[in-house]
Amino acid sequence: MYLGAIDQGTTSTRFILFTDRGVPYASHQLEHAQHYPRPGWVEHDPEEIWRNTEAVIRETLRKSGVRPSEIKALGITNQRETVIAWNRKTGKPYCNAIVWQDLRGTELIDSLKEKGISGRIQEKTGLILNPYFAASKIAWMLENVPGLRDDASSGEAVFGTIDSYLLWKLTGGEAFVTDATNASRYLLMDLETLSWDDGLLELFGIPRKALPEIVPSIGRVYGMTEAGGPFGARIPVCGILGDQQAALFGQACFSPGMGKCTYGTGCFLLVNLGENRCFSRNGLLTTVAYQMEGEGPRYAFEGSVAVAGSLVQWARDNLQIIRTPQELDQLASEVEDCSGVYVVPAFSGLFAPYWRSDARGVIAGITGYTNKKHICRAILEATAFQLYDIVKVLEMDSGVRINCLKADGGLSNSTPLMEFQADMLGVPIIKPSIIETTALGAAYAAGLSSGVYGSLDELSSLWKEKKRYECVMTDEERSVRVTFWHKAVSRTLGWTENA
Repeated sequence: MYLGAIDQGTTSTRFILFTDRGVPYASHQLEHAQHYPRPGWVEHDPEEIWRNTEAVIRETLRKSGVRPSEIKALGITNQRETVIAWNRKTGKPYCNAIVWQDLRGTELIDSLKEKGISGRIQEKTGLILNPYFAASKIAWMLENVPGLRDDASSGEAVFGTIDSYLLWKLTGGEAFVTDATNASRYLLMDLETLSWDDGLLELFGIPRKALPEIVPSIGRVYGMTEAGGPFGARIPVCGILGDQQAALFGQACFSPGMGKCTYGTGCFLLVNLGENRCFSRNGLLTTVAYQMEGEGPRYAFEGSVAVAGSLVQWARDNLQIIRTPQELDQLASEVEDCSGVYVVPAFSGLFAPYWRSDARGVIAGITGYTNKKHICRAILEATAFQLYDIVKVLEMDSGVRINCLKADGGLSNSTPLMEFQADMLGVPIIKPSIIETTALGAAYAAGLSSGVYGSLDELSSLWKEKKRYECVMTDEERSVRVTFWHKAVSRTLGWTENA
């Protein structure tokens, strides 16, 4: 018996077959093109994503020899906030998908901020007013794509994040839904009722009939795959989670205070708040962690570090002080500490908890003793310090104490970073034996929905630890390091001409 997971990400699409013990059995992956039609605009071709989805499913089945009848259920996880508009009659997209990184909604968002409604919107949605989220992207499409507003008003045109689009395609148009985790990223959903909010729909000029039904993440069959589709059989699709929530679920973070951080190009930290729907005063997001059929939602605080793995790439490509990330690790490990050097990668300003667009990056504390190894170590430590700032704000705003942090993502392979992260947070950093945590979360959701698993406790028993990093730093030493980090941060402020 196998569980399938479609993992549709920003740069590629994967299909993974897992055994009923949560072990990856076979997979295939294809990249898709990134389109940049104007500065600040980022698009994907929805039809390319669908073709790639079909191809990775078929190739995985071919390589594995698994028969469709052996696949018990299918889950979907996806890049969040990326929006597609398509015609319900023809299935054709009206335009390219507008990707989560796209900034074309900035003008609309700025005009709404001037109305002084940011606080009310955060209390309603858990989100801040930002073009990152789906609402301003949909509003832009309605305003700028010919014929789209009329078709949306009649119900012929619909909008959805990637999960909705793939589900609709897989089921031959049978199912048009989105789960609560993805819906919570639209800037249109009431975080308490888990329904589209009439006031916000009116504010952005979006017709309700053009949006998918909001459904639980787990416990319901949304539809069956078409017999003539890539599986060649009817398989229940019964688990959907946005990618970061899927990683939280795949890491078995089911209790309040349990959190995961995905260390990639940036870092995404999610911490389970349980049923506690609280809000941040420091720019963190409140989002739906997951919802099971017949139960209320479980919430999470989310904070992100903009520059993490990309700082390593910068050291390789711009500074050219290393050839590979592994070399950075090696050099950083050859010195006991950074010798007073701090790197603050405020390449485009500072985000939570500072929110200073006038900041620019610095390398501080350099002396005649400083060498390449110290700078390499400071580059790794910068990620740990940024996450420290977010965790402290998260704990203060939520009242939840993080007792451990589960790590995944490419940068979690850095031993010196993971060791230093444990020192800075004062809690264990734990890596799982199964690193495909995002896809695994979708598979777990499908397995729980289809009866393969009986409970969250059973899923917790499947999660296995591979590596643990314990804190060895004293409180006094940590306090000193944090003081100098914040001193370095202060040197980045007010740098731009208009500050």
